[in-house]
Amino acid sequence: MKRMFAALVLAGSTLLSTATFAETLKIGTEGAYPPFNFQDSAGKLGGFDVEIGLALCEKMKADCEVVAQDWDGIIPGLIAKKYDMIIASMFITEERKKQVNFTDPYYLAAMTHAAPKGAGITDFTKEGMKGKTIGAQSGTTQADYAAAIYTESEIKLYPTQDEVNLDMVNGRLDLQVGDMIPLLDWVTKNDDGKACCELIGEPITDPKFVGEGVGIAVRQEDNDLREKLNAALKAIREDGTYKKINDKYFSIDIYTMK
Repeated sequence: MKRMFAALVLAGSTLLSTATFAETLKIGTEGAYPPFNFQDSAGKLGGFDVEIGLALCEKMKADCEVVAQDWDGIIPGLIAKKYDMIIASMFITEERKKQVNFTDPYYLAAMTHAAPKGAGITDFTKEGMKGKTIGAQSGTTQADYAAAIYTESEIKLYPTQDEVNLDMVNGRLDLQVGDMIPLLDWVTKNDDGKACCELIGEPITDPKFVGEGVGIAVRQEDNDLREKLNAALKAIREDGTYKKINDKYFSIDIYTMK
């Protein structure tokens, strides 16, 4: 791999605690998927994904830089070596494994539906949704799900989740499919979301679409980095760092969804 690891000092220490990196590692994230990743008014990247990534870097004793990348180009950007890993709430799926390698999941995931309050939608079959307009973020498993299930509907795809939400607020969508945690956050904490919309139906947990959970993507040849990230993830779960970050954003442990 392009980023070479420095020599390990092994005397009386673990592999994880002694691993250092010759160069700064770059983390790619979207920056448009709150509360997981976002940019504040000053353009600084933050969110659960970002804080977990920086905590992993600290455990690996690596200097890290976080960079923003539009979702549609996020895997091509990794392959082109614009950054060394993707920490952007990416579902681990078989289709994506054809292009990148993944760490162990750093949280579990489910998708859900959101609709305008009082819409009265109860039939989530293709027949029940016939003729309705359904939104999702392009290039996501939510978009794949909408296209596969709602073949009698108009599917509208958007570059960011915020744009999906905006069109729903403005009455241009009958339904949207999204990641459960961000949509729950939107309808309970965001003024527009609280006023307009609600989550409906059962959580969508079909492994064909949500995969094994959410993982960190690395290039397929970067197995050494993948293993170091796995070890660091285990370490921050054990020492309470993960819980501290989790509790800043969520009321449940999203690593276990309990």
